Amino acid sequence: MSALHEPLLQWYDEHARDLPWRSPSATPWSVMVSEFMLQQTPVVRVLPVHAQWLERWPTPADLAAETTGEAVRAWGRLGYPRRALRLHAAACALVERFDGAVPPDYDDLRALPGIGDYTAAAIATFAFGRRHVVLDTNVRRVLARTVRGEAMPAPAVTRAERDVAAELLPVDVADAATWSIATMELGALVCTAARPRCEACPVADLCAWRAAGHPAYDGPQRATQAWAGTDRQCRGRLLAVLRDSEGPVHRSSLDAVWSEETQRLRCLAGLVSDGLVARLSADTYALP
Repeated sequence: MSALHEPLLQWYDEHARDLPWRSPSATPWSVMVSEFMLQQTPVVRVLPVHAQWLERWPTPADLAAETTGEAVRAWGRLGYPRRALRLHAAACALVERFDGAVPPDYDDLRALPGIGDYTAAAIATFAFGRRHVVLDTNVRRVLARTVRGEAMPAPAVTRAERDVAAELLPVDVADAATWSIATMELGALVCTAARPRCEACPVADLCAWRAAGHPAYDGPQRATQAWAGTDRQCRGRLLAVLRDSEGPVHRSSLDAVWSEETQRLRCLAGLVSDGLVARLSADTYALP
């Protein structure tokens, strides 16, 4: 075993957050819903929506029986609402292909709508205790610092990075699953992007980045996401009007929330094209 394993696993035993999708009673569906919601969204915002979602749709079949519009409405203000469409499509596929159950195998999960490598590996690992490399942003940052001595990982996952993660994965299946979530938790709580708390890190004395004097990141410029005035903000405003309405919405109500006409029309057309909004007539819109 790597020298990193024991201190990090012990730290996780003592400091792991009590999250509903990590509970021993959590269903694979709960884990799957959490993985969709946690993509680019903080835990604190996901918690109430995850609880509401599981209360309303405790199984994939419950969600599959609903319209896509209801999935978008229940998604609320989590952002990136196309994730709601993908989760609904995945639920329908589970009903059609797996009798409404979340499968444990990576390949079966990977074949579902909206599920890529990370999400398939995460569900197989966290819901079923399988042994897979799970590389989210937090894990990548922890491994970049502790193993390679770099402040941040590359913008996209590299083969070398994946090889390092595979080499570090414990051979024991149960330990491997715990290692994956422990590494993720360390990145979320201690080895953070902006203000790492090295004094609280259980593997600080083994960290190559700390030993090198915390050299600054010198790789390709990392993209930053603006918000004010962007199409994302405009789409969010328009979708909020439709989500909060119990029926069709006249275009005048959409005009009222975004004054710039060219951008508003472009974003509205994009929402229709993405399947997030249905155009009922020349001047009325609704959730699909």
